Amino acid sequence: MTAVREAIVDTALNLAEDQGWEAVRLHDVARRLGISLSTLSRYFREKDEIIDAWLDRADEAMLAEADRPGFGELPTRDRIHRLVMAYVERLGGHRRVTREMIAHKLEFGHFHVQLPAILRISRTVQWIREATRRDDTFFLRGLEETALTSVFVTAFLGWLKDDSHGFEQTRRRLDRMLATSEAAARATVPRLRKWPLPSLQLHI
Repeated sequence: MTAVREAIVDTALNLAEDQGWEAVRLHDVARRLGISLSTLSRYFREKDEIIDAWLDRADEAMLAEADRPGFGELPTRDRIHRLVMAYVERLGGHRRVTREMIAHKLEFGHFHVQLPAILRISRTVQWIREATRRDDTFFLRGLEETALTSVFVTAFLGWLKDDSHGFEQTRRRLDRMLATSEAAARATVPRLRKWPLPSLQLHI
């Protein structure tokens, strides 16, 4: 992210803290930065793209957490917990604005932004799988992605309303969800591994 692009995101966030995300206008962002709308448009084609850039920072923070020494030696459950918390903590300085951004994307009739939002969640979940070095394929991968998506979305939506110190409520909720998912996986996956999963591959 270039310095100008980063400054645009920061300025939009600061304006939103003052007047709410819905009231933020790109011409106000440009004026505050002392740049033209034409210059701003080289970095963002519409306001919704600023939301995406803000959430990109959370993805980056999550992947930076995965680079910390010793991360790879942690149990999978602990790795997922740290990744999800790194994601929400990166957004923590503007939680109310983030909540307004998400509400905007979910507003009825905004189908043109809802599909990309779903795809963004999928992308974040894929990064979690990569960072935790999950290698299951085909049916098992699908089950794992479904479980991870449920955990991530539930934790994120809960965090949007979490006023506890250090987001302790989100930490505990996430820990409970991961414990439940881990128990379910232990009970289910050994049975699934008896299936002839290789037969699912297409031989061309």
